[in-house]
Amino acid sequence: MQAAASRSSGIDRRRRGHISGAKPHPASADDTGLLDALPIAAAIIEQAAKGSMQISAHNSRFFDTVQQSSSAARDWNAADCLKSGPIAEALTKFFDGSDTRGELDFKDGEGVSSHHFRLKLAPLPQKGNGPRCLLSVVDRTVEVQAERTLRAEMLRDSLTGLPNRLAFTEAVEKAGETVHRDLEHAVLVVDMLRFSRINESMGSLAGDELLITFARRLILALRAGDVLARTGGNEFGVLVSLRRGVEDALKAAQRIQDVMTTPFKISDLEIRVECAIGVALMHAGQDPEELFRNAQFAVKQAKIAGKPQVYEPKQASEARRRFSIETELRRALDKDQLRLFYQPLIDLKSGEVAGFEALARWTHEDRGEISPSEFIPVAEESGLILQLGRWAMDCAVQTLADWDKRCGEKLPLYVGVNLSAIQVARDNIAEMVEDSLRASGLAGDRLTLELTESSIVQDPARATRVFDALKALDATVAMDDFGTGYSSLAYLQRLPIDVLKIDKSFVSGMMVDPDAVAIVRAVLSLAEALGMSTTAEGIETVELATTLATLGCASGQGFYFAKPLEAEAALDYWKSRRH
Repeated sequence: MQAAASRSSGIDRRRRGHISGAKPHPASADDTGLLDALPIAAAIIEQAAKGSMQISAHNSRFFDTVQQSSSAARDWNAADCLKSGPIAEALTKFFDGSDTRGELDFKDGEGVSSHHFRLKLAPLPQKGNGPRCLLSVVDRTVEVQAERTLRAEMLRDSLTGLPNRLAFTEAVEKAGETVHRDLEHAVLVVDMLRFSRINESMGSLAGDELLITFARRLILALRAGDVLARTGGNEFGVLVSLRRGVEDALKAAQRIQDVMTTPFKISDLEIRVECAIGVALMHAGQDPEELFRNAQFAVKQAKIAGKPQVYEPKQASEARRRFSIETELRRALDKDQLRLFYQPLIDLKSGEVAGFEALARWTHEDRGEISPSEFIPVAEESGLILQLGRWAMDCAVQTLADWDKRCGEKLPLYVGVNLSAIQVARDNIAEMVEDSLRASGLAGDRLTLELTESSIVQDPARATRVFDALKALDATVAMDDFGTGYSSLAYLQRLPIDVLKIDKSFVSGMMVDPDAVAIVRAVLSLAEALGMSTTAEGIETVELATTLATLGCASGQGFYFAKPLEAEAALDYWKSRRH
C-alpha cells in the first residue's frame, strides 16, 4: 500500500509540472487559462540558463499524451521528454533557430501497433530570463490508420481484390527507380477478348464471376515479385522483372496464354476465353503512364496479329501520324480543301475517251501532297469516308454537268466514282446518288459506281439491295480490282454488275508472266459469258494497250494514256482525242 501511495504521489507531482533536477517555474494565471482552453495536449516550455529547458505550465492532457509518444517511456518521469527523443530535438532546434518550421511528425513503434504524433511549436512572449514557446502534441494514430485504410481501399479493385490502375501505376513508377543493367522490367497488358458478348448474353453476375476466375488464373501464371492489377473493365496489367530482356517478357505472355487454355465453367457452361497481350519494355526515366499506353497500343496490334506483340515505336509513330491525318482531314473536308482529279478511261478500239474516273487528291498546306493510299484508309477507319464520299459524288457529277454546259451539248462521257465498303455498310448509297443526280441535272446513265469485292463479300445481302437500287437509277455498276479479293462466281451471276475492272497487278505483269496473261484471258472470257464489259487498269505501255485490245478488253486506263488530270485539263484531253 505504501509503494502504491508513493507511485501515486509521484504521478501527482509530475502532473503539477515539477521536474526532477530542475527549478520549478510557477505558471501565471494567463498561461494556465491559455492551456486549459486548448482542446489538445499542450505545455509552455521555457529555455533556462545554459540551454536547459523546463515545463513552466501544462494542461491535464499533456503528460498522458507525451508518455504515450514513446514505448520506452511508459513509466518514466514525463519531463524527461525535454532531455532526449524527438520532442527534445525539436525544441533544441527551435530555440537555437536552426529549424523554424515549428512542426514535426513522428511515430513510435512499427507496423499496425505503431502510434503517430504531430508536434507543433509556437513562440510566446518572453516573461522570465529565457525564450518561451507553446508546445502541443497531437496523437494522430486514429487519423493515420483511417488514412491508411482509405488509401488501401483507393488502391484496390473491389471486385477482384487486386491492385487497381492507380496502384499499378505506383508500382511501375517504383520499379522504374530500380532499372539497371542486370534487371529490367516490362509491362504486359492482358485484354480478355469478347467479354462484352459474354456479359450481355449471360448477365453481369456471370461476367463478374468470369472476371474473378480470370484474375485467379492470371495469378497462377505469375512468378514471385510480379505485380498483377486490374486496370480496366476486362483489362489487366502485369509488371514483370526481366533478366533476359524481351525473351522473358514473351515467356510471361506464353505462361498467361497457357493457363487460359482450360475452359472456364460459368453457370454450368464451359466457356473458352482468349486474351490479347501487349508488351512494353521499360526504359530508365520513362513515365509510367506512357509505358502503360505503349502496352495498350501493343494489345491492339496483338488483336490483329492473333499473338502477343511487343511495342514498336515505329508502329506507334505511324499510328500517331494516322491520328494526325484524321484531324487534318476532318478540317480539310470542312474547309473544302480537297480536289477531284479525273483519269481518262479509253475505248481501246477507237482510242477515244469513253469517260473519266474521279479520284480524290489532297495537298496539305504544310505536308504537301498526301497520297490517297494514306488518307483513304484513315477516312474509312474514322468514318470520315461518309463525308468524303458524298463530297466526291456531288463534285464529280457537277463537274460533268458543267462540261455539258460549257460545250453546249450532252457529252458522250460518263464519270466513275468509287464507293467504299464502309459507305455501302453505313450510308444510304441510293439516296446519296439520287440527290447528287437531281442537283446536277444528270441522268443516271452518265454515272458509274465502282465497288470493291470486299464491299460485296462483307454483306452480300446489303450489297444486293444497294446494287438493285443503283440500277433503278440507271447507273452503271462496276466491280473494282477484280481478282484481288474473294470473288465468287455466284456473286457475279446473281448481282447486276455491268463492268469488271481487271486489277493492274495482273495487267502490268502480262508482258513477262504467262500466268498473268492466262488470268486476264480468263477474266475477259468470264465477262463475255456473263454479258459484262471489261476495263483494264495500269496500262503503262503501248504494247499492253495493243495486247489488251487484241484480247477483247473494252477499255483501259493508265499512265500510258494520261495521269489523273484536273477538271479543266481533263476536258481539254477529251477534246484532243476526238476524231
